[in-house]
Amino acid sequence: MISFYLTTRCNLDCIYCYTNKNSDTHAQQRLDYEFARVGIDDYYQTGLAHHVRFFGAGEPTLELSLLRKILGYAKEKDPHTTSELQTNGCFGRDTALWIAENIDIVWISSDGLPEIQNYYRPMKDGSRSSEILMQNIKFLSENSKGMTGVRTTITNTNVHTQIDMIKYFADLGIKNFWVDPIFPGIGSSAPFEELHMDTFTEEFLRAVRYAYKKGMTYGSILTCNFDEPGEYACRACLPAPHLTTDGYVSACDMALFGNDADHMNVFIYGKWDAKTKKIEYDQEKIRLLQSRKLSDMPHCQKCPVGEFCRGYCLGEVVNETRNLFGCKDNICASVRKLFQELSDEEKKYIYSHP
Repeated sequence: MISFYLTTRCNLDCIYCYTNKNSDTHAQQRLDYEFARVGIDDYYQTGLAHHVRFFGAGEPTLELSLLRKILGYAKEKDPHTTSELQTNGCFGRDTALWIAENIDIVWISSDGLPEIQNYYRPMKDGSRSSEILMQNIKFLSENSKGMTGVRTTITNTNVHTQIDMIKYFADLGIKNFWVDPIFPGIGSSAPFEELHMDTFTEEFLRAVRYAYKKGMTYGSILTCNFDEPGEYACRACLPAPHLTTDGYVSACDMALFGNDADHMNVFIYGKWDAKTKKIEYDQEKIRLLQSRKLSDMPHCQKCPVGEFCRGYCLGEVVNETRNLFGCKDNICASVRKLFQELSDEEKKYIYSHP
C-alpha cells in the first residue's frame, strides 16, 4: 500500500503518543498535494497493490478535503483503487457519512472501555472522548460500505479487560479487533511502563478464543505473519512508500518525519523536490531495507517460528535497539507461545493490520 501522513494537527492529547508532532519543527504541518500526486504516479508503476492508506502523525480527518483529493486522484488513475483510514474516531457526522460512503477499511484507535479511553486518549481540551467515539463507531458499523475495526494499544491498565472490550465494541457492531502492546516513544526519555509480556500473552489468548467463538477476528502485530511463511516482516522491507508532512518518503509508520536526524532515519528513502516536481529516491537505502530478511538474521533463523515472525516489527526493533537487524528479545517467547497455541483458523487474517 501507499500511505499518506496528512497532517500533524490532532484533536486528541493521548498520554503515550509516540510522535513529536507538536514540536516546533513539525507543528501545523500539512502534506503537499503535488507530492502526493507524484507519489501515487510512482507507486502505481511498481505493480504492487493499488491500495491507499491515510494515517498520522496527527488525525487524518482534520484534513478531510486533502484526503478526498488524494483518494480522488488515485481513483482517476485506477477506478479499482481501494482505501484505508486509521483514525481516532473523533469527528462530526458529515465526516462520518463521507467515510461510510467512500472508505473500504476503517481502523479506529481506541483503548477500550470508556474510563480507560478517557484516561489515555482525552480530547485536546481535556474533555472525554468516549461519547463521540462510541457514536461514530456505531454509525460506521451500521452504515459503512466496507469494514470498520477497532485497534487498541495494550498497557498494564487494560491488559486484563480485553474480553470486556470485545463485548463493549461488539454491542456497537464491531467484529474485527487489533491490539498492539505499548512501546516506547521515538527518542523519548520519558518514563516508560513496560507491559508484562507473559500477562499480555495469556490474556491475548483468552481474548482470541472468545472472539473467534463469537465469529469475530482478534489480531496483533505479534501474530500478523502467522498465516504463511516468508522472508520479510512487513512492508518496510519492500519498501512501500509513506509520504510525510515534511516532504520525505518513509518506509515505516514509526518514521514520521524525514527532517529528524535520529536513529529512525534509516527508513527515509526518498525526498520531494518541489522545484522539479520529482521524488528523489535513495537506492542505497532501498537496498539496505530490502536486505532485512530472515536469511540475513542468524538469530531469527535459529528460532522455531522464525519464518512466521521474520524479526518482528522493524520500526519497534530499530527504535529500541538502534539496529536494523536487531531483535526485540522481550517479545520472542510470546511470539513462540502464541504460534504454538493458536489454531490455524485463529492465525488467518481477513484484513491488513492497521
